[in-house]
Amino acid sequence: MSNEPTTASAASPLSQSTGVYAKAALCLVVGLTIGYLFRGSLSSSPTQSVVQAGNPSAREGTISSGQVPKLGIMKPVSEKQSGAMSGRRMPTLAEMKQMADTQAAPLLEKLKTDPSNGALLIQVGAIYHSTHQFKQAAIYYNKALQTDPKNVAIRTKLASSLYRGDDVDGAIRQLNQALSYDPKDANALFDLGIIKLHGKQDGKGALAAWQQLLKSNPQLSADRKATVQKMIAAVLTMLSDQNGIQGARSNDEHKPETN
Repeated sequence: MSNEPTTASAASPLSQSTGVYAKAALCLVVGLTIGYLFRGSLSSSPTQSVVQAGNPSAREGTISSGQVPKLGIMKPVSEKQSGAMSGRRMPTLAEMKQMADTQAAPLLEKLKTDPSNGALLIQVGAIYHSTHQFKQAAIYYNKALQTDPKNVAIRTKLASSLYRGDDVDGAIRQLNQALSYDPKDANALFDLGIIKLHGKQDGKGALAAWQQLLKSNPQLSADRKATVQKMIAAVLTMLSDQNGIQGARSNDEHKPETN
């Protein structure tokens, strides 16, 4: 990893193909791991996801050995969603919102008499997040956070909804705030790396977050640790390849012209 290419050979077809391979590998690894923390994509039926999201004790983003990785790097998609409705056509965003509104209705009714009930607010936020209504989910997570400002888990949920709702800077601010309360939180560190890499194209920032994750969480299960290590290795390869190509271009620019 330390032997970065520094000559014009970095721009060779072999080097370029290596860079493409590294990017593909990273996309694959990220695709497999994003489900640890962003569980908003619908891998099963939307209605099932909504029901599961109503469990306030289930923390989005927990890295646990019993959790199967799921695809989910997608930002909000258009009319058709990633989840199918048990053999039927895929629901539209409008239909998913209608399902979410129906599921959330009894909880919202309870909130009328108990507006500061953090558990209810989290449940509502999870329902809207799981049905790709990310902006609405963020509203309820933010309300829940107001009842417990130092709750790192809620801030991580809020950051996830903000990111999936295209507010990258807001998501990063929430994660940084969460880490000011708990610098070792594995989920916040993992999410921060993902968002810096994909939202800001900041590979070095992603590396810093994931390296801190491993350093501060020695108890992380072997498979989760291996996954993060693979992501780190893929980003290092990408950065090395980019630096090599940039160096080759710089050398070409300084070569004397020949007739």
